[in-house]
Amino acid sequence: MRKVLLLTLVLGLGLTAFAQRTYKLKSNLREHKAIEKMMIGIEPTKATSMISNQQNDAPAFLPQYKNTNAVTIIDIGTSANAYSYSYAGGQKEIVAAAPEVNVVTNFHRMGGALDPAGYSGDLGYDISFDGGLTWTNMIEIYTATNNAGGEYYTDAGRYPSHGLYNPVGNTDIENVWLQFHAPNLDGSNSPDSWGGYSYGVANITDPENTNTKNLQSSVPPYYQYIVDAYDITRTGKVFAVDVNQDWGSGSVVYKGSLIVNEGTWDEDDFDFVFTRELLDAPVAAATTRPAHVKVAFSEDGNTGYISMIGDNETTTVISGSPGYYPIIFKTTDGGESWSDPVGIQLAGPNGLPGIIEDLLTDDQIAQLYEEPLPARDQIPYTTAFDHDIVVDADGNLHIGVVIGVVGNDDYSIVSAEYLFAAYDIFTTDGGTTWHAIKLGNIRQFRGEWDGGDFTEDNRIQISISPDRETVFVLWLDSDAETAESNNRPNIFARGVRANQWGTADLTCDGTNPVATNVTMFSAAMWSAPFHAVASKSFFADGKYTIPIAFQPLAPEDDPGAPVQYKYITDFYFTDADFCIVGSEEIKAVEALQVSQNFPNPFSNETYITVNLAKGSQLNIEVYNLTGQKVYDKKYGYKPAGQTSLVIQDVDFPTGIYFYTVQAGTEKITRKMIVN
Repeated sequence: MRKVLLLTLVLGLGLTAFAQRTYKLKSNLREHKAIEKMMIGIEPTKATSMISNQQNDAPAFLPQYKNTNAVTIIDIGTSANAYSYSYAGGQKEIVAAAPEVNVVTNFHRMGGALDPAGYSGDLGYDISFDGGLTWTNMIEIYTATNNAGGEYYTDAGRYPSHGLYNPVGNTDIENVWLQFHAPNLDGSNSPDSWGGYSYGVANITDPENTNTKNLQSSVPPYYQYIVDAYDITRTGKVFAVDVNQDWGSGSVVYKGSLIVNEGTWDEDDFDFVFTRELLDAPVAAATTRPAHVKVAFSEDGNTGYISMIGDNETTTVISGSPGYYPIIFKTTDGGESWSDPVGIQLAGPNGLPGIIEDLLTDDQIAQLYEEPLPARDQIPYTTAFDHDIVVDADGNLHIGVVIGVVGNDDYSIVSAEYLFAAYDIFTTDGGTTWHAIKLGNIRQFRGEWDGGDFTEDNRIQISISPDRETVFVLWLDSDAETAESNNRPNIFARGVRANQWGTADLTCDGTNPVATNVTMFSAAMWSAPFHAVASKSFFADGKYTIPIAFQPLAPEDDPGAPVQYKYITDFYFTDADFCIVGSEEIKAVEALQVSQNFPNPFSNETYITVNLAKGSQLNIEVYNLTGQKVYDKKYGYKPAGQTSLVIQDVDFPTGIYFYTVQAGTEKITRKMIVN
């Protein structure tokens, strides 16, 4: 296998060497690169029990409803700081569900208002036995005890993943076990820092008497760090995949492999017994290491995939602009053996039509490039720097990932408003061919907190229905017209039902063929960063209910301060919400939908929601009763979907006014009142 990989790398290097940038991007475009994940900082061990100044409540004037169904948001557990939910592409398996027994869990570090003396190196969970409606919170099952005299306990748990082991055929909650896997600070891969793993189990009906604690240190050639990828099967297997990188010198040295930690359920000891192996995963020298890794298995536990975002120089570079793409390893024997890594070609003549033809309109291509404009198959595309995966009922992989154009710098992504989008990349034949379906354009890419030291991108995640026929993709976007970065996000979601032709049924928002804004008009509006989604959803009474948690964190908040976790109890789709087959609309939709402004009357600011069925130039004008224009704002081209407009800081005299929203040639006028 190594010889084949080396030959492929040589060929890839040859392709790259002869490629030159042939088309010029405009100079004023915003773009982002992957966060240089050097040593992730270790926050203070303790914090006060005061919850930080978070925006948990929507403004009083906002109506309490969402576009598809009412959303109820409740408090669940707390933590000593915001780092438990991870960041910079660090979405772990934080929320888990076992739909067969109606159980959902939220796993995290301890501390905060519900555990005022708690240590952030201890681990616990919140649990619901009724599908997320009511909760028991702060069940501690892991305690750090190894105080070597330094600032931190060497077994202090960090950035945990977890899952629910529900054996095949079981419907008794007494037989369901929670398994967790977390990095710790034993210093075996860096002095006074990372290197260890902490893992164990607890029975969800008797956690106090059944929890276990296991520790494992780095021993060359295994350089353990922070597991990105985690999955648990109903056949009694756990897979936790880490990027093998040596931090002994103080900076990363990627070892060209992944650490595949495999746990097997032991019926006698009621615990998972772990082994580990290295999986060859070379990448281009310019990328240093993979950007992100995920793992997922089929229901029977036999077919599984590891997906790695990176560049292993096995795809063709388009227009001299190398970018990232998914690199896939596959197993059909439950993880006993894995295929060689295969890169998915996104762009170029052999790229994915769903990206090449659908990501950008002709107007957007002209917005991106100087003349002469490139042909569609000469535009270089890249993934963003994180992703998520699930396996459907036919054993086929779905990859939820953000796609955009490669920027002026290698491995960067153009993140100008609505010029990148959320996608489901999937196969219908086990990985021989791949397809791409655009799910929604995105306005903002990266949010920053704490002066930029604490960042998060769109944090795209996937959930799948219990029968594994329907996939749900969720992501974050600060869609408000006034948002300048992605630190005031809403949660967006779209359902996907792929078919054998490489097209898919997609959900709509009302009558518009766009993604649904989950948190719009709710208590989490524009304040739902760092969301976590279970890889399995519930289905009952015709509703696909998606388990979603998040931690509010306003831009001015300190990530080191305690946080309150929130859970959305009742976001769902129904079969009736699926209204698109491929790119063909089933329902007739208006080209323009404009909400009544809210609040109305208003004094300082008011909000207007616009839904576009197709991309258009968008502007708003406001007139008084005498017909005099008193306000005019042009927003430029906006793609199909929902946009939130804000009228603020205006000095209108008290009275009645009319606002006209125009999209292309269509206009809608409504009345508003200023007091």
